[in-house]
Amino acid sequence: MDENITFKKILSLSHEKIEAHFSKNSSDFVVRERALYEFSGKGEHLILHICKKDLSTKEALKILSEFSGAKIKDFGYAGLKDKQGLTFQYLSLARKFEEKLKNFSHEKLKILDIFYHDNKLKIGHLKGNSFFIRLKKVNKINALKLEQAFALLCKQGFANYFAYQRFGKFNDNYKQGLEILQGKKKLRDKKMRDFLLSSFQSILFNAYLSKRLELSHFAKKFSKKEFASIYTLDKKDIDEIYAQEHFFKLLRGDVLCHYPFGKNFFCEDVAKESERFEQKDISVTGLLLGERAMKAKDFALCLEDEIFKNFYLFNPALNGSRRFLWSYLEEAKFKYDEEKAQVSLEFFLQKGSYATTILEELLHTSNSD
Repeated sequence: MDENITFKKILSLSHEKIEAHFSKNSSDFVVRERALYEFSGKGEHLILHICKKDLSTKEALKILSEFSGAKIKDFGYAGLKDKQGLTFQYLSLARKFEEKLKNFSHEKLKILDIFYHDNKLKIGHLKGNSFFIRLKKVNKINALKLEQAFALLCKQGFANYFAYQRFGKFNDNYKQGLEILQGKKKLRDKKMRDFLLSSFQSILFNAYLSKRLELSHFAKKFSKKEFASIYTLDKKDIDEIYAQEHFFKLLRGDVLCHYPFGKNFFCEDVAKESERFEQKDISVTGLLLGERAMKAKDFALCLEDEIFKNFYLFNPALNGSRRFLWSYLEEAKFKYDEEKAQVSLEFFLQKGSYATTILEELLHTSNSD
């Protein structure tokens, strides 16, 4: 089995590269975690609202652990935050450590507030994250291009790729995940094992998303006859694809989901569901490989099989689920300071989406650029 999963990452926007300078630092990149629910104000757990500067979440936990005497495993968190930048997030800890944290002080880490709650925070216990991003060295023409591209993303949504953080410095985390599934690699660290397996699921998801973007671009650029020479579909299916106004095309048999959360269901009436998709009431999902994941049907399943068929044998070792292929920007703001040649972007993303995917769409650069 080939351990190299290769595909060309296709973006939804088709403009040329836009020149702008971005640096992940505490002035130009700010992330604020939004809690999934209000904290109860009672219970045996502390909720720490922290602000960290140029520290990873794990580094912050190590600092708090050494100061309080609590073990790192005693802390709970809803998600990992970037190391570079100014980031705000919530951590949980047993209430018995409250007294030891009263005099906490660190130049890169602050406890902004403390709440009480009934439960320990777990991965995924967040609504999402709000972002502030500053781009520099942006001339007036490029600012206009960025504004137009940003407005289009706000209107139509964006391809919900997993970002480079999932795949490691050398883009090989998924290979280690595959080696674990093949029995070639063993890890005692359960969190690391789960992360590497997740990276493997993520690369397959991205490959499928790229395939769907390719189809959507073909439907936009090619005639129905040319499209029919690429995909084995009957006239009715092709007509349904070409009748859709949205750039990202729904397919009969897709697994859809109410947005931003709800139950999964099959796309059977393409015309009806495409209208709801246009209104951002629903979105389309992609497969995260595993035994419990709902599989697509019809032509959507045929495309899914092209990516996943060699890996279904690993289903018993993975839970699996569905994830939005297409997501949306919320609370979006764009500002250009011509004198400073700077663009400021603000937006909110539901959990599981990455700000770096938005930047990649806007600037048409990869993380390595």
